[in-house]
This record gives sequence, structure tokens and C-alpha cells, in this order.
Amino acid sequence: MAPTLNDILNLLESVSPAGLAEPWDNPGLQVGFPLQKIRTIFTSLDPTPGALQRALDARAQMLLTHHPLIFKPISQVNSESFPGDVIFRAIKKDVAIVCAHTNLDASRAGINDILADLLGLVNVEVLKENTASEGPAGLGRIGDLLKPLPLDAVLREISRIFHLGHMKVVGERGVAIKRLAVVGGSGGSLLTEAHRKGADLFLTGDVTHHVALDAESLGVVLVDGGHFALENTAFKVFGAYLQGLFKAKKWDVSVRIDEVESDPLRMER
Repeated sequence: MAPTLNDILNLLESVSPAGLAEPWDNPGLQVGFPLQKIRTIFTSLDPTPGALQRALDARAQMLLTHHPLIFKPISQVNSESFPGDVIFRAIKKDVAIVCAHTNLDASRAGINDILADLLGLVNVEVLKENTASEGPAGLGRIGDLLKPLPLDAVLREISRIFHLGHMKVVGERGVAIKRLAVVGGSGGSLLTEAHRKGADLFLTGDVTHHVALDAESLGVVLVDGGHFALENTAFKVFGAYLQGLFKAKKWDVSVRIDEVESDPLRMER
């Protein structure tokens, strides 16, 4: 059977409850008619005009993104500027837009659990627990590698997993890495917590100059893998996970993953 948009929203709520989201966030339904039948979902990290066009090309009735289309109240829907252009076209083309953001970051089987799994971590714990949740959920994950590895070997593995052409790194190359913390997106504010819980290496994105200086002072190896690369890789895995949930429910829904989306930032010489 083909579920409704409401059915999809309820399933997403069970996987990543909105109550886990940060206070400033706006996860969930952004655009859409709750009773619309959904047969194809297109997943993309960002709700850009390009992502919407690729969803239309895939004949999708729903665009599922990690980052919200609407972060705060808007005073007008202008078809000639973002986000009005995406809202306007999505409504005209009957495409629902839904996001799962910091609630998915914090939830079990969400972005940060996926990142920890991709890195091969064991004895995984939540880095900063969400005190509002009844179970172990929150931002970031910290765990152990199966055995200590030289930093160079860990950096090579991070590069391979997330398809990185470059990384920004704080720390000496000769150190051994056993305990690793990871936060998808912009996780610099959790550096102190990672150090407190014994992390030898902290992997995140959007590292600022002052966070880099703090890491150097604390003696924690800090790796900036970029906001896009970490979350994009994990969100693709989440899309495949969703397909499995739909299959278990015997819902006739196909998940199509955006393989074209790229980091808006690039390195220039």
C-alpha cells in the first residue's frame, strides 16, 4: 500500500522525535498536504532548487532533507528568492518537503550513530546526552577503535569513508589514536566534552580558529572533515535505512538518494 504523508511523518517521529531537536531548530513538515499519497521519496542533504528539480525528475511526491527549508518565520513567499522559490514550486508541483535535522542528529540510529558505525567505533556512548529524552540520545558519539592506530592511518580511513580530498587537522602526526569522538555538522562547541570523556581525536565540521586553538591547548587531535561530507555520507545511509523500514511495513514506497549533490564550498588555488 502507498502511505500518506501523515503516515511518513508519524514514522519519522518514531525514529527521530521532534522533542530531541535543539530549541532553535525547525524539523518536520515544511511544505505539504498531510493526506497526499507518497510513492517515491527523494533524499537530499539540503532543500535547494536543484534538489527539488532532481526530486521532480525522479517523480517523487516528497523531498526529505536533513537541513530545514524554513529555519524561522518568513514574512513572504517570493518565487524569485530562496526559500520562497522552493516553497512556491513545491506547492505548484505537489511535492511535500520534510526535514529531520538535530532530532535526527540526536536520535538512536540517526546521523551520529551512523557516523560512529562508519568509523568502526565500539563501546559507543552519547557525547552530550539530551536530558529531555527517556533513553540514551543526544548530540555526538564517542567510542573506541578496535586497536590503537597511528594518526596517519586514522586520517587515511576518514578520507576514504567520507571521500575527502583534504582535511584541516590540529595535532602532531606521531600520536596514536584509540578513542574517537564525532559530531556531524558544526560540533566545535562539544570539544571540551570530547576531551572530558577521553577523546584522542575529535572529528566534526565547520571548525573555527578559536576551537582549533582550544584543541591545541587541550592536546586533542582535531579533524575538520567539513560540514557537508560527514552529514551527506551519513544521510545517504539513513535513506537506505528508511527503505528497510518501509519494506518491513509493506509500504509501496521507493527511496531515491541524491547522488549529484555536492559541497557548495570548494578549494581554489
